[in-house]
Amino acid sequence: MEGLITHEAPDVKLPTMIVAFAGWPDAAEAATRALRYLVRKLPAKKFAEIDPEEFYDFTSVRPQTRINRRGERIIRWPRNDFYYFAPQHQENGLLLYVGTEPNLRWRAFSNIISSVATDYGVNLVVTLGALLDAVPHTREPRVTGRASSSELTEKVKWMGIQNSGYQGPTGIHTAFVDSCNTIGLPHASIWGHCPHYVNTSPNPRVSYAMLTKLRSMVDFDVDLHELRLAGDAFETEVSKAIAKQPDVSSYVTRLEQRYDAAHPVEDDIPSPDDMVRELEDFLKSQRKPPDS
Repeated sequence: MEGLITHEAPDVKLPTMIVAFAGWPDAAEAATRALRYLVRKLPAKKFAEIDPEEFYDFTSVRPQTRINRRGERIIRWPRNDFYYFAPQHQENGLLLYVGTEPNLRWRAFSNIISSVATDYGVNLVVTLGALLDAVPHTREPRVTGRASSSELTEKVKWMGIQNSGYQGPTGIHTAFVDSCNTIGLPHASIWGHCPHYVNTSPNPRVSYAMLTKLRSMVDFDVDLHELRLAGDAFETEVSKAIAKQPDVSSYVTRLEQRYDAAHPVEDDIPSPDDMVRELEDFLKSQRKPPDS
């Protein structure tokens, strides 16, 4: 396929594809960091990449010069990598893509990704994105999304993912989703909302929130404890910095009041972690063969 560089052809079915793009749709690097965490923890193996030459204005998205371990000067171009994970003793695996929002030819770029999905038997695509929002860093990160069918929409609502009604300037996600619609590929999106007043990146709290939701939708087993600890440390450091800025601290207090008013605490509602564990136990029970 033109524009695609393939290093290996995985001999395994990959029914689920998870996608994230660096750039405009990746506030605080929350989406790409979440997916790279999965790549590292599964672990997943890189098998292909998109040649960046036709899709970027290198005066806007400049390549980076680096010195490698041998002391040689190299160029790091915008990355668009495909990975796969094939669990042992199982036929089906995961297809993961971590890329960079292109400057040019969005439709051709999106068609390459959707064609790879078709080649490996993908029947569900989940995209991860992150945006800046007026939300407090001290509360559970807000997660919204959309889905391509009423069945998927009900599923994401059950998991506590609020439906997004966003209208306005869009990113590569929309072009890619349009490509999925053209070939009839079901898809869902998960968007994490990052506090707009926090300039520190990455934001592991939002990455953790998105992966928690994703783990309820997609069958994979990855320990998120490391990411959760990083999120707790992030919240502590941000709170310390804000405590020294009375104006910002007052603003965060108002955001907390608005958040608490919209999300009243009720004793009989289980925590998000409890809901995730309950769903995971249910899904595992459905995969067990019936007693003979």
